[in-house]
Amino acid sequence: MSPPLPGPTLPGNERKIMMFMFGLLELFLLLPLLGLGLLAFGFWLWMLIDCVTKESSTGNDKLVWVLLLLFTHLLGALLYCFIRRPRRKAELGA
Repeated sequence: MSPPLPGPTLPGNERKIMMFMFGLLELFLLLPLLGLGLLAFGFWLWMLIDCVTKESSTGNDKLVWVLLLLFTHLLGALLYCFIRRPRRKAELGA
């Protein structure tokens, strides 16, 4: 049997309190990240639906943008939002 490790040990209740506090800290750090992830997913989905429903079907533009959105997720949604969407609105008015 190996000897116990050196260092302070906490009684049962104090140890439970410390573990609970570490769990709350992690929760408060992860909740904002979860919220940002949900916002990013919602934005990506909005741009994907916008592209599928409002992009003209002539040529390969629609297919290329849909594939770009599917494979690059948030980066593709940002590119579509700031590059293609304003140009489409100027051309088609939609």
